[in-house]
Amino acid sequence: MKLHTSLRAPNPRRVDMFLIEKGITGIEREVYDLNAGEHRSAKFTAMNPIARVPVLELDDGRFLAESRAICSYLESLYPEPNLLGVDAEERAFIEMADRQVELTLLAAVANHVRHSHPGLLPLENPQFADYAAEQGKRMVAAAALFDQLLSKRPWMAGSRFTIADITAFCGLEFARLVKFRPADAGLKHLADWRERVAERPGARL
Repeated sequence: MKLHTSLRAPNPRRVDMFLIEKGITGIEREVYDLNAGEHRSAKFTAMNPIARVPVLELDDGRFLAESRAICSYLESLYPEPNLLGVDAEERAFIEMADRQVELTLLAAVANHVRHSHPGLLPLENPQFADYAAEQGKRMVAAAALFDQLLSKRPWMAGSRFTIADITAFCGLEFARLVKFRPADAGLKHLADWRERVAERPGARL
């Protein structure tokens, strides 16, 4: 298999962190420069028409896009350590938590950063300041929500580390580009959680 990916972006980082946490090695990598527009090349869009990284090239020549789909496929090949759920009930609740993190926290972070950070102008041109400001408010509100949830449970999906924690961590790390940190915002539970995740092998990219 071959992973077509990029550096630092949150969705590629989700897959990178997932691979490390599961101890999966031996996957070839090809890195694309997003600011140079390499993901919009004919070569890349032949693999993924919507021009988004990452894409996993399978041994039979097919291409699997979307970070969550890639992680689900890899979990089926390498079941342990389990990050997506051991049975139907746990899988459903972990997927729920992961989607909630992705659609609220990660999405707001990504939109805010892409429309406010000058270094990302090649990816979002034009950038919309009003939209960035609104997404920044949603980012803070989502972070506060998960801070409250983490006051009642140790991890995003419940009692153990899962893919939902990977998604949230990658989102918060991307938010550091705009100097948003849970500790600075007074979100103690989220900040403590972030420090625990940061100590894991997968966080040391």
